[in-house]
Amino acid sequence: MHPYLTFIGDFPIRMYGLMLCLAIFLATATAYFLARQDGRWHAHILDIGIYGGFAGLLGARLWDVFFFDWSYYQDHLLEIPFVWQGGMAVQGGMLAGLAAGIWYCKKNHIDWLALADIVAPAMILGQAVGRMANLLNGDAFGSPTGGDFGILYPEGTLARATYGAQPLWPAEVWEGQIDIVVFALLLLFRSFRHAKGQTLFLYGFLYSLERFCLEFLRGDYAEPWLFGLTSAQATSVGFMILCATLFAGAGWYARRHPEAWMEPGPAAPAPNSPASPAAPARRDARRRH
Repeated sequence: MHPYLTFIGDFPIRMYGLMLCLAIFLATATAYFLARQDGRWHAHILDIGIYGGFAGLLGARLWDVFFFDWSYYQDHLLEIPFVWQGGMAVQGGMLAGLAAGIWYCKKNHIDWLALADIVAPAMILGQAVGRMANLLNGDAFGSPTGGDFGILYPEGTLARATYGAQPLWPAEVWEGQIDIVVFALLLLFRSFRHAKGQTLFLYGFLYSLERFCLEFLRGDYAEPWLFGLTSAQATSVGFMILCATLFAGAGWYARRHPEAWMEPGPAAPAPNSPASPAAPARRDARRRH
């Protein structure tokens, strides 16, 4: 466990930030591969990755500050930018990143729901790498195991400051591993005919179910918030209900509108895609003028 890669003078190069950058890069690269495999909108993926990545980081931090830990930050406003102390809520990052992607798609006349369906597996892969950042930083940790097994965090980490030299459940490690399982399940699901939006909604449901269960082992933000549930569990229940409803609704809509089905394999190029037959003609026309 190494919170610091190296130092440039007195300035630390933190593994947390490097791993988050790696998470955004790998998620964007995987999304590009999936979109190119589908044959639509891959030329836009880099821009969406940049907008969505920055929005996701901002949303993750603000969600944690205002929704999970405002009782602390209301008296420590200057510490809000100190993300290396821990405090990046995945749920806020998902929503903000998705909102940025929708904005970009609307601006560029892209079917955002179809594209989100294509790249949904890439998002959960990015989250898996993000949990590696949590492990290296010593945050998003578990509660004490009560035995002689578990993770022992070093001095200087939030986990050590909270629980001392007690072994803790590897909550963030298991979450990253389950994220990989969800990644594979989403790839499998999208290889079959399904309604547009269902891969995205399945991603939201499976991650929320995973997070709900693992919260029983978490040692940070473990205080009951609503009906005996932690804040993350309560929001996970809300997301599960919403995503299950939207999943069923997408299937109902597709049965009445055949164009809403997503077929496995390469799709017909979108009108504004560089791969579409009309694109070369437009470029030739510009050259003639």
